[in-house]
Amino acid sequence: MTDPKQPSPTEKLSEVERVKRASLGLRGQVAEQLASPDPFDDAHYQLLKFHGTYQGYDRDSATERKQRGEDKAWEFMIRARIPGGKLTAQQYLELDHLAVRYGAGSLRVTTRQTIQFHAVVKGDLKATIAGINDTLLTTLATCGDVVRNVTTSPAPIADAKHRRLQDDARLLSTELLPTSRAYHEIWLDEEQVAGRTEAEPDPLYGERYLPRKFKIGIATPDDNVVDVLTNDLGIVALWEGDTLVGYNLALGGGLGMTHNKPKTYPRLATPLVFIGPDDLLKGTRAVVELQRDHGDRGDRRHARLKYLVDDRGLPWIKATLEQYFGSALEDARPMPRFQIKDHTGWHEQGDGRFYYGLSIPSGRIKDRDGVQFRTALRRIVETFAPTPILTPTQDILFADLPNNARAKLEAILVEHGVALPQSFTQAARWALACPALPTCGLALNEAERIREPLIARIDAALATAGLANEKLSIRITGCPNGCARPYAAEIGIVGRTATDYALFLGGDFEGTRLNRRIFDRIHLDRIAETLAPIFQAYAEERETGEAFGDWANVQTDDRLRSLTGKLAA
Repeated sequence: MTDPKQPSPTEKLSEVERVKRASLGLRGQVAEQLASPDPFDDAHYQLLKFHGTYQGYDRDSATERKQRGEDKAWEFMIRARIPGGKLTAQQYLELDHLAVRYGAGSLRVTTRQTIQFHAVVKGDLKATIAGINDTLLTTLATCGDVVRNVTTSPAPIADAKHRRLQDDARLLSTELLPTSRAYHEIWLDEEQVAGRTEAEPDPLYGERYLPRKFKIGIATPDDNVVDVLTNDLGIVALWEGDTLVGYNLALGGGLGMTHNKPKTYPRLATPLVFIGPDDLLKGTRAVVELQRDHGDRGDRRHARLKYLVDDRGLPWIKATLEQYFGSALEDARPMPRFQIKDHTGWHEQGDGRFYYGLSIPSGRIKDRDGVQFRTALRRIVETFAPTPILTPTQDILFADLPNNARAKLEAILVEHGVALPQSFTQAARWALACPALPTCGLALNEAERIREPLIARIDAALATAGLANEKLSIRITGCPNGCARPYAAEIGIVGRTATDYALFLGGDFEGTRLNRRIFDRIHLDRIAETLAPIFQAYAEERETGEAFGDWANVQTDDRLRSLTGKLAA
């Protein structure tokens, strides 16, 4: 195998690759620049990601500050590593406390089952990261070119299947962390080795880490709420009753793309091989090592595993994977049709206790506009000491509740103005949105801040077509990088310019088919208007039980455009 520590003399390397290799195990001059009042430079902006934080600025105030001759309002996003989204009650309360102290009173549930803090100023960066560590969580490897937070089914069902999924997520998350002590030295004041000239060995990542970020999701066919095929490595656990038969490994998922760059594209992972129940870590490491040694380190837009799979082909990928695994691998086994379960509302756990799922619009836990969302959730955790579990649909589950908690828990929510799950339409229930403006430096347009009014207009268009409360998946992002998984939805709305969005149609609710771009540029105010005649045609033409995404998928692009009077994309 290729030595991950040493690039070939002829290998073309991107600038980020040079930064990683020269960083002395992710140390660089992070500690020194942390002590400076100035922003981190470009090289250390890249290294910060491995420690779990992104440097950005408040884009709402940038123009006005520039006109006044002032620097940008620099701030940081910090992300915790929470495998499977599972917290303790005390951890949740301590994260809530950190949000009030350092994060502008806001916690944000991400589509990868973790918590993000936004608007943290540089002077509070170290204290926030150390505070997260004090909760027995970490921010290490939540960003950067490493295996990130491992997602899985959030359902706290007391059976062998769901316990195994959570155990698997924690196992992989722990075993695939970098070994560098840089994180502990910089943020937790661990004593540094005097005169260090080499990074400590990392048998998995070497000194260059991975070519790009690497995402892992674990699911079962009967609950694909994690959108398992959108991951670099999608792991599908196959069961016979309560017996784990093994895992299908699906390789090459990833949704990031760039407008007007056809060589970049979203892709769903391809089920390739099957491994036994005792080979999960071995098989996962083999896939990570394959990407480590063969992924493109010269072009970061071409560096994800999906491009390696397509460039080399599935036969080469399987043969090479077998070399890393150490033996022949069985082809992926047939799987039943994927399903997605709704975990909001009250559900039995199977052990005499219950869990309650609450929708969090855009994942934003904050008191504002007369709704005391953050306060209500804190009251629930203080009152019942449940097990909080974050979901890939930006919701929260409160597990391990007694049956007699129902009335009091819902009363707390009503008292604080929080909408109960039954009050959401299906479109609002399943809609996802990334943060976008003003915190994301990549955003071309809004997402989170326009989600509620846009979904309301789409709901009105559905109702006019006789489709009130129709179940469908809508996902909104401010740029084409796909953080809210828009290309795996029935309707994907993707920031195209500062004024327009691209509209994608034809995915399926279960996350097994990509949609396609039907309209390249539509102003926000015309999205619902554009969808209205398409909804009307769907209502008139659909077969019994046919979902909107399935109907749209079999229509031609010109047909869908013609319904709106537009014959050109």
